[in-house]
Amino acid sequence: MTYGIALDIGTSGLRCQAIDLDTRETVSTAMTSRHPVPGMNVIDHVNFAMDAGRDVANALMIRAINNLFKLLNIDLSKVSRIAVCGNPFQLSIFQNIEIRDLAFAGKSMIQRLGIVPPDRNGAIVKASDMGIIGINADVLIPPAVTHEIGADAMAMLTETGVLEKEGTKIVVDYGTNAEMALIHDGKILTGSAAAGPAMEGQQIKDGMLAAPGAISNIELTDKGWKCYVLDEALLPKEGDTVDPVSGNVVVKGEMHGKAIGITGTGVVAAIACGFDSGLVTGSKVNTPSGSLHLQDGIVIDSKDIDEAGKAIGALRAGYLTLMMEAGIWCEDVKYAYMSGASGLYVDAKKAQKIGMVAPCAAEMIQYGNTSIMLARRLVMGERTMDELREMTKQLRAQHCMFASSQAFKDIYSVEISLWSYGMPWSAYNDMMDVYGLQHVPDSVADSRSERKSATDLPELRGKKVEILRDAGVMLTGKVEGCISCGKCVKECPESAIQVDNAVITVNSERCMGTACRRCEMDCPKKVLQIKDLKIKAV
Repeated sequence: MTYGIALDIGTSGLRCQAIDLDTRETVSTAMTSRHPVPGMNVIDHVNFAMDAGRDVANALMIRAINNLFKLLNIDLSKVSRIAVCGNPFQLSIFQNIEIRDLAFAGKSMIQRLGIVPPDRNGAIVKASDMGIIGINADVLIPPAVTHEIGADAMAMLTETGVLEKEGTKIVVDYGTNAEMALIHDGKILTGSAAAGPAMEGQQIKDGMLAAPGAISNIELTDKGWKCYVLDEALLPKEGDTVDPVSGNVVVKGEMHGKAIGITGTGVVAAIACGFDSGLVTGSKVNTPSGSLHLQDGIVIDSKDIDEAGKAIGALRAGYLTLMMEAGIWCEDVKYAYMSGASGLYVDAKKAQKIGMVAPCAAEMIQYGNTSIMLARRLVMGERTMDELREMTKQLRAQHCMFASSQAFKDIYSVEISLWSYGMPWSAYNDMMDVYGLQHVPDSVADSRSERKSATDLPELRGKKVEILRDAGVMLTGKVEGCISCGKCVKECPESAIQVDNAVITVNSERCMGTACRRCEMDCPKKVLQIKDLKIKAV
């Protein structure tokens, strides 16, 4: 018996599947609860890698992968092939190659700093050479189309079949780093919106990734809000129907007592239900407690909706910017393809109603994790490295850098006014006029949606998903000048840090990285620098 492992390195976490290469059966599936490199988005990960050193970021990732592979419960010595997929940032950290060319916009800056972009045309390396323990198989790393358009974007385009569909269409891989592509008149225009971790259920008080026990959807009923909770096989099952104002259970469901958190898709559903019932205006929750109460004590408050709103705003600003670049507008886009966990589990019509999906799309097609789908095809020999390299030559895509796009900045300013500053929706197009932008339709299309997969991860067939809740990656070091006052411990919003006799220990997967740095800013002696800590020996 020989095995293959398909590995998806996502911005919010890692997922892998072991496949029996003789029978092509998926033997086991495992995932991390978070990403092992400090930070909540790809920019944080790159900043950490540049501050602390590429070797440190790579070592954190490889250690997490080794711990994750143990959960697959297979004889690792019988693994003959590993295939990995992810965006260029993640794959560069995985390979431990230059990342600065990805961090800076514009060729002039790269040339001025003397940065030589590495070859990202795909690679085959030995697992043992990368530090993966117990496996001496080849690791297949697919090519990028350009340094901005990575293997995950290619997977989104190829595995959804969007390129074979006639007409103008848009495809979005919903997640922390939302990849998107607009296909119009034979041309492909791509972009990447740093939507933020809320789409993956992170930086939400009770948020979590799509895993067993997560509330993934909510429906309005005449009795209350019905919650849907993911079971051990990541299938949504009926949970309790609750009064969202009080949290009282009206009707007990099959998953009563089993909810432990809420995914980004659940938050989206809560916002849509809140809009429909008048309990949510902008990011304000209109209940006495200031929260929406779901089953098993899970709550959504105004801060959570504000976080989700920033992500939704980035998504809408992204696809509207691509439309402007292509010289078209909302009414021209009739097909919307949705991939990733958030793209699959979200109620498509609710997502369209609050702005995550192109408003005039009459057909919405939902897929699961296309990144791991591509890795699976590589593992099983259904795609080859040469075939993928040829595909990258054929995909003549133009990339739009949202970070330097004035249109994106203007539209996102309107979105922030809507979600964070209390601007009513009725004033949205008035503010678009201020920036000389076209109006967004007040209502969405009479659309239909189709799910192409039951679960985010393919071929589960009712099997349990193993969750690595602690990747076992710690940063530590004695900090000169530390007085062990514990203020850094108290101020850390993720309880990621400990201090003992001036020795600081940080759980890297819980650390929010450069987007936070509260521990460093609140250190009374200003001596703590996370980048100076070293990986704790095991």
